[in-house]
Amino acid sequence: MSLAIFDLDNTLLNGDSDHAWGEFLVDKGIVDESFYRKQNDHFYELYKQSKLDIMEYLVFALEPLTRFSLEQLGALHEQFMAEYVTPMRLQKADALLAEHRARGDYLLIITATNGFITRPIAQALGVDDILATDPEIVNNRYTGGITGTPCYQEGKVARLQQWLAQTDHNLDNSWFYSDSINDLPLLEVVTNPVVVDGDERLCREAQQRGWPCISLRD
Repeated sequence: MSLAIFDLDNTLLNGDSDHAWGEFLVDKGIVDESFYRKQNDHFYELYKQSKLDIMEYLVFALEPLTRFSLEQLGALHEQFMAEYVTPMRLQKADALLAEHRARGDYLLIITATNGFITRPIAQALGVDDILATDPEIVNNRYTGGITGTPCYQEGKVARLQQWLAQTDHNLDNSWFYSDSINDLPLLEVVTNPVVVDGDERLCREAQQRGWPCISLRD
């Protein structure tokens, strides 16, 4: 059994679920439209430029979760899945997951996007496990903080190493699929790095290193 690791946003999905959640909050009138959309777009641009302060972003992104009960958030997420995530699904991504599943590989998503947003998506995609930035819950309410290491850039490698130490998996003949230059640290530690619809900087790196580049877009 090999470990097949996948980034989520703009890799297995045709879009970014983190940014889309912000759009969902705006469209439902849950947050102030002018302020929240501007900030949401600003942080997303910083992410694409590898200039994002992840802790600053998480303060912004997790605050709306503190306003609702877990039950209320669950209902909102069902709407979000139906209206935003399902249209992002990619047939070729589903086929790639099925290919690794048929080989007997263990399917793991590693994503910077917080687990409230991404765990239901991972379940829908049928992967075996997910590592995500973990929002803190105290007394059945989100606090706006996080627990552990943010699953971002080098943090993805740290979280993976922690997970490997707690399981019987290893990186022998491992795979990692990603679109983003932010994932370069993790691409460097697997046996088979694969760039999927990569950003400009990552595509240049892939060309220099001889890494395969594929597209899952229709």
